[in-house]
Amino acid sequence: MAEKKAGKGLSQRQKQIVEMVRQQGFAAVEALAQNFDVTPQTIRRDINELCSQGLVRRFHGGVGLSSSVENVAYETRKVLLLEEKQRIARQVAGQIPDRASVFIDIGTSTEEVARALRDHEGLRVITNDLNVATILSGNPTCEVIIAGGVVRHRYRGITGEATIDFIRQFKVDFGILGISAIDSDGTLLEFDYHEVRVAQAIIENSRKVFLTADHTKFGRNALVRLGHLSQIDALFTDRQPPEEIAGSLAEHNVALYVAEAGLRSQ
Repeated sequence: MAEKKAGKGLSQRQKQIVEMVRQQGFAAVEALAQNFDVTPQTIRRDINELCSQGLVRRFHGGVGLSSSVENVAYETRKVLLLEEKQRIARQVAGQIPDRASVFIDIGTSTEEVARALRDHEGLRVITNDLNVATILSGNPTCEVIIAGGVVRHRYRGITGEATIDFIRQFKVDFGILGISAIDSDGTLLEFDYHEVRVAQAIIENSRKVFLTADHTKFGRNALVRLGHLSQIDALFTDRQPPEEIAGSLAEHNVALYVAEAGLRSQ
């Protein structure tokens, strides 16, 4: 009976908000207010109603899908918050020196980091993302090493036991990871168990671990536990994290880099 009532009594604007979230995976409060020409307070009231019916889930700065078991489609994630991901990527690249060894994991955020690293000299990059390999292969001074394993056709990532075994052969200067969600207690969460095991191997075999996460990942829900903020050395994001997450960063001496709008380099 509860499922039949979900969506009942919604205004036209609220129905459109649900549809936008389903298509895009996430919508910021400010963007929704501009789109519908109403105040942010009005949008927040709409979001409260939609959350009460279980149709969407509130995240830091906006609203997203309510599911904890299914991520947004790769093609949508590629363009979602692209400008923010590019700012974050430039700041990560600013912390990577020339002639460093780097793990780069699967993800749309890490692919932007690869683009930001294209002008670096003498990098040795190990990746399980065919898109990352393609991006960096155009730099003749960069050696790209691709992990073996099973190719995930949706987004050209490589996972599996062979991938994990391959990664464990190396000890690199920097491991660069993306993440689907950061819980308020600092837990790092993902949707895919196979991807999590690869990311854990990268953490274990990197001298420094850099985590990229735009602000929509704060407080989001996902099914699989990857680890904890205490296991990384620096978090790169585009907005100040919520108080609980900021407290966890400070408690574990994790550096915080916030790539604010208009920032071109670090």
